[in-house]
Amino acid sequence: MGNSKSGAVSKEILEDLKLNTKFTEMEIVQWYENFKRQCPTGRISKEEFQSIYSKFFPESDANTYAQHVFRSFDTNEDGTLDFKEYIIALHMTSTGKTTSKLEWAFSLFDVDKNGYITKSEVKEICTAIFKLIPKDEQADLPDDENTAEKRADKLWQFFEKGENDRVAEGEFIKGVMDNDGALRLIQYEPGK
Repeated sequence: MGNSKSGAVSKEILEDLKLNTKFTEMEIVQWYENFKRQCPTGRISKEEFQSIYSKFFPESDANTYAQHVFRSFDTNEDGTLDFKEYIIALHMTSTGKTTSKLEWAFSLFDVDKNGYITKSEVKEICTAIFKLIPKDEQADLPDDENTAEKRADKLWQFFEKGENDRVAEGEFIKGVMDNDGALRLIQYEPGK
């Protein structure tokens, strides 16, 4: 225990991730070993992230969505993710309907990072999410959700805002928490 070998995840990062994610110590250590093997520099580029992310969506185009996910987690805006940013990204994109996941979702939709979401930003992200849905599943979508634009319009209606209004983070979280339909529109889960 006491002697940590070179190349191991630091105790500080390990404790922080155990506190702030659903992952166990063993899972974090395993993730770290894989991360170091795939990213010997200790950082992952946007292109590497897109490549990994697209493996989760083999039937669809995940690149645009992965770029937005990457942007939202590259908190220091250096064009790479370190191990901690990477694990937080995995945790946030794989947990359920929690306030912290919705805070992350808000940052995903806030493309220009000005603290508000506009209808055009909603359309941009809904388009990226729509590209994740395989063509055969798109055919089964309800009429008011069978295009990216219709999905964006439907989501925007949940916030009861005009075309040129904007939504603050608290309004976004409340709007999604109060409406399961809105929650469904801000994500895509394969096999659902």
